[in-house]
Amino acid sequence: MGRGLRSEIFSASEVCICHCVQRCVRKAFLAGVDLTTGKDYSYRKEWIRRRLEALASTWSVDVLTYAIMSNHIHVILRNRPDVVATWSDQEAATRWLKVFPGRRIEEQLAAPSESDVKALVHDANKMKEIRERLSDISWFMRALAEPIARMANRQDDCTGRFWEGRFKAQRIVDETGLLACSMYVDLNPIRAAMAQSIEQATHTSAHDRLQSQCGHEMDSAAFDLVVLRQQDAGDFHKNKTMEQQKQELKRRGRNLNRKNGRRIRRDSWLAPLTLAKDILSNDPLAHHDGLRASDRGFLQIDWEDYLRLLRWTAKDSTHDADGMDHEVAQTVLRKIGIDGDMWRDVVWNFRKYFGQSSCAGRSEAMAEHAHQNGKRWHRGQRQLRSSHAVT
Repeated sequence: MGRGLRSEIFSASEVCICHCVQRCVRKAFLAGVDLTTGKDYSYRKEWIRRRLEALASTWSVDVLTYAIMSNHIHVILRNRPDVVATWSDQEAATRWLKVFPGRRIEEQLAAPSESDVKALVHDANKMKEIRERLSDISWFMRALAEPIARMANRQDDCTGRFWEGRFKAQRIVDETGLLACSMYVDLNPIRAAMAQSIEQATHTSAHDRLQSQCGHEMDSAAFDLVVLRQQDAGDFHKNKTMEQQKQELKRRGRNLNRKNGRRIRRDSWLAPLTLAKDILSNDPLAHHDGLRASDRGFLQIDWEDYLRLLRWTAKDSTHDADGMDHEVAQTVLRKIGIDGDMWRDVVWNFRKYFGQSSCAGRSEAMAEHAHQNGKRWHRGQRQLRSSHAVT
């Protein structure tokens, strides 16, 4: 059976949460030590993380959790059409042109000019389309994957497909599924024996949040939402060769697109983990500091409890954790209404329960989602129910 229609999994017009996986097609590793050639491509992980951070600053999509592995990427995204609705046409057009300027000078995206923005704003049909795309998970993943593929292919001096195909998408239908999926993603380096602890599991959201709590900062990769003034945009090509024009455009794009010199906490571009209880549910909580789409959390659990539960779940058997760790974890799970007996099994074997399904969550939530899409059931739903793993 082929993958389900994207329209059955998520829609750009409604808020939904998706677990997305993008895999590399070639034997050459995406971002690790290639076992065939011995080359180390680990530095490419930072390419991907910075691209994610840049897109988080322009798209109306919250990045909840991520993990960058040697030959694939996991990312949990929440699209926010309600946040797009708070943007003016000028802001929406500027954000779009930052990522898709209509011209590419190597990998430096040229900053849009005032005339570029005005031309889009005056096209009502195009603006409607752009607003939809800015909250579309498919377009977000496209904007993430394409430049990485071009950079890697150019570096490897080859052509052809870099990614396996279209990304795999899985709808998260309830908070239990979201918590399990988040921990599955954060623990991917540990499950793959690439790290022994959260502290060693670099290029994951859990590592970024932990580093942030310790006061670590980094240079921001966010786009700066400014445009070239008309007089500046009009004279850069005067009396210059084509190559000089390209270099000038690169310099201006580099200076105007990035928040140069700005230091931020390592998790500032990620959505806050804790869902505040005193905020009205219909408030979009749009972020206004240019780092992410919104300030809305996504789990009814604070960071300290999440970290405790994550550390306990990272143990692949109850014998690896002492009694106190076990009791603390069980207390955290009971607090959020989850039976802890099968929790570790669900997270460690997430693919066994949900790998063939287009959604993840409690069995009754999966059944409801299937009914809404005219289906009788989802793959994995019966196995999940019979095991009593998440009920």
